[in-house]
Amino acid sequence: MRIGLYPGTFDPVTLGHVDIIQRAVVLVDRLVIGVAINRDKGPLFSLEERVAMVEAECAAITARTGGEIVVHPFENLLIDCARDVGAGLIVRGLRAVADFEYEFQMVGMNRALDASIETVFLMADARRQAIASKLVKEIARLGGDVSKFVTPAVDTALKTRFARG
Repeated sequence: MRIGLYPGTFDPVTLGHVDIIQRAVVLVDRLVIGVAINRDKGPLFSLEERVAMVEAECAAITARTGGEIVVHPFENLLIDCARDVGAGLIVRGLRAVADFEYEFQMVGMNRALDASIETVFLMADARRQAIASKLVKEIARLGGDVSKFVTPAVDTALKTRFARG
């Protein structure tokens, strides 16, 4: 069985993430979405909220594609998470050249830790290349319209979060 791991903080999950998930799920028998517990980033949404959002988006993708998607929170090294879920493939999305430089370093480190786990890059769809969770949160925090960047459910979650303060 080919198992792929698509890791991220997904704070929140965006249409860019959804695009990568939809394309990655057809490349493997099981796609594991690794939701990172990254306390250093100070996420807007709790781990439970992020997992629930990703699960909701993945349920819709699974219904359309028939692919198997599992959501898995993790706090350890990415390469250890890949081993934990049996992944032989790490899926990463690229938006711009700046992403490539960081990802290039990560691949080198991950290969040094475990050369048996490959990394595959998927270019973001041209319509989704500018979408970044950090920017989505900033726009939403300032009352801007993020409906072009996230699903309706995530848009509602952002509005609710920022309405509370």
